Amino acid sequence: MLIPKGRSLKTIEIKKSRFISIGMYVSSAEEAKEIIKATRKEYADSSHVVHAFFSGKNADIFGFSDDREPSGTAGRPVLEVLKGSGITNIIVLVIRYFGGTKLGTGGLVKAYTEAAQLALKHLAVEELINKISFKLDLTYGLYDQICKILKIHSAEFEEPVFDTQIHISGSIPEKELNAAAEAIRDVSSGQVKILTE
Repeated sequence: MLIPKGRSLKTIEIKKSRFISIGMYVSSAEEAKEIIKATRKEYADSSHVVHAFFSGKNADIFGFSDDREPSGTAGRPVLEVLKGSGITNIIVLVIRYFGGTKLGTGGLVKAYTEAAQLALKHLAVEELINKISFKLDLTYGLYDQICKILKIHSAEFEEPVFDTQIHISGSIPEKELNAAAEAIRDVSSGQVKILTE
């Protein structure tokens, strides 16, 4: 499975109607609702803001909307494009500015399908990697060595908290966890342990 890396924004014109397609990462149905709300606000003068999204490891959470276009002519075609893409944690929004010429149901399906395909064509993607959240506490003397180990094992971590000890929290690819934990155990003579959540 793939996930979006970044965002794509493309425009096509079909019979004087302008279709702006946006593809981006989304982590949940709740986040999708927020993105849709923000997009409707940003394009408040548009005729329609159609969307479809997938999230979850197996793309098992999804939703779509025709946003007042005839039923089955907008959201469903966008969803079908996503379904065949092998991408999860994705939302595609298609904003339409009506140009005065009606496209008919077949024309709408074709237009929304093309707009969604365009969004995906220009969207950078990466492999979905299962990550595990972790925390660890360490002494100041071990900081540089342990940061180096975490980076080698593709861990991502927030700004450390410097107190009497240093507290680091972040996420690490599941397949890297054991090797990183072992290297940290070795370098700290067993004093530092990765705690997973």
